[in-house]
Amino acid sequence: MDNTKKAVFIHSQELEKYSYPPDSMFVTQRAAKTRELLISLGLLQGNGGRESAPVSTTISELENFHSARYLEALQQAAIGKISPEARSMGLGTADCPVFKDMFDYASWACGATLTGAELILSGETDIAFNPSGGFHHARAEMASGFCYLNDLVLACLRFLNSGKRVLYLDIDVHHGDGVQEAFYASNQVMAISLHESGKTLWPGTGFENETGDGPGKGFTVNVPLPIGICDAAYLEVFTEIVIPLIKAYDPDIFVLQTGMDALAGDPLAHLELTNNAHAEIIDRLLGFNKPLLATGGGGYHVDNTVRGWALAWKIMCGAGDKSDIALGMGGVMLQSTEWSGGLRDRVLPMDEQHCEAVETAVQATIRSLTRNVFEYHGI
Repeated sequence: MDNTKKAVFIHSQELEKYSYPPDSMFVTQRAAKTRELLISLGLLQGNGGRESAPVSTTISELENFHSARYLEALQQAAIGKISPEARSMGLGTADCPVFKDMFDYASWACGATLTGAELILSGETDIAFNPSGGFHHARAEMASGFCYLNDLVLACLRFLNSGKRVLYLDIDVHHGDGVQEAFYASNQVMAISLHESGKTLWPGTGFENETGDGPGKGFTVNVPLPIGICDAAYLEVFTEIVIPLIKAYDPDIFVLQTGMDALAGDPLAHLELTNNAHAEIIDRLLGFNKPLLATGGGGYHVDNTVRGWALAWKIMCGAGDKSDIALGMGGVMLQSTEWSGGLRDRVLPMDEQHCEAVETAVQATIRSLTRNVFEYHGI
């Protein structure tokens, strides 16, 4: 990878204009807060990366995945015209409310991810990060899980149209069902999702036996995880499952959905990760020397999400750990006294008996996937 090409952080004031309704758990301002923290740490200039403003998506670009009637229903709903058909498409629910900014914000968020894809394809950068993206639940004609338009599918399709082999990795705590559905029968995208098991968390999908269909058999890989999994066990799964698949598939480009709702303390999930696990995964992906398009995603404890994305960006910039100590004020800078050791979370103490139970579940998942998926890739 060309080290002279700085990582690109994609953001603009356009993305700061829009908000979900006040009672929604989804906070669009997380991206702006991440940017503010990065500026305070000197990570968007100097030795850090650089910024780039996105371009909003066009209808024709959105139609590469979403149907024309769905896009029309979204636009009509945004101006208060909600048809029964629109409601059947998932609009007007608690997690996908109808509000005036819904289409504009989703279009800009998609545009930011596609801007990152274009910067990579043009050779201007090898690494692009859009914290406002990551809407992995949206389907061609269905809104779901705070997601109206699927920027990740659109970016993968853009790379495919340029002849690239894509490995999509999803580390959001929720199963990336929308992306899975889009590429379930394709062998041009390997879609790997590490998530809390559907037995305990919405959307209730993403089990080990969901492995693709037809030519896509073996190219969908789901890693359901037990409640309370910690960094060591999570990274064990990554090492034993994801790394061999990356080596076997040998993608041209990584697309990474970097949701932070797997962090301990997230109000919508039950895992016990620290942001050190996310940092380690990004570092190991970069070690493959392939371009990386990363997005945000879930994360409903705002301060923890902001700190996690800031750390992720710092790893993308190659800043390493030295500047974490020198520059980082961690929780103190974020007006919290919980942790003052920099951007990295402190290591959480774990109960030995609980860790043994988690390890038993993790080993069962590893055995299942090595038995049922690896054979398709000669591993």
